[in-house]
Amino acid sequence: MNLKPRLVGYARVSTDTQNLAPQLMALKALGCDPIFTDHGVSGAQRDRPGLKKALRALNTGDKLVVWRLDRLGRSLSHLIVLLDDLNARNVMFQSLTELIDTNSSSGRLVFHMMAALAEFERSLISERTKIGMAAAKSQGFRLGRRPKIDEECSLKMRQLRQQGWSIAELAIHYGVHKRTVERSLQRK
Repeated sequence: MNLKPRLVGYARVSTDTQNLAPQLMALKALGCDPIFTDHGVSGAQRDRPGLKKALRALNTGDKLVVWRLDRLGRSLSHLIVLLDDLNARNVMFQSLTELIDTNSSSGRLVFHMMAALAEFERSLISERTKIGMAAAKSQGFRLGRRPKIDEECSLKMRQLRQQGWSIAELAIHYGVHKRTVERSLQRK
């Protein structure tokens, strides 16, 4: 009777320029087979093809292994839902970098603490970004990309519109989408 669980690996990188090789090497060294991947897919995206395949491949008694916790998911709520689903199916979870193994109660505790800290860090980054953007805006900096239609052009568009030009004609004339013309005409 084989008591060792089948190890199913999952690896992910967020951008096409990142390299999966370090994760794959670590998962293979542990003995993961099969290994599923998502390349160029954000962890915030819950619907990931490689993760779906990995979750479908897991059977009772198997163990899902990731290189690092954030490779599995970016939000605490998503990680907990995934872990609860695995637990309900009698599937274990292991994260190599954080040394988390849900085969033990201490591993489950560490998982929840690490996930909470990761989410807290993302919240702090988001708060700092919002504060920085508000400060820049209060100092008169324009945030976001530059409008395709400047104020002078917008004024000319309004004049042409009053002369009977349609939105479609203005869009063709200025080489922009009709919605861009509409937004420009709404600007004061």
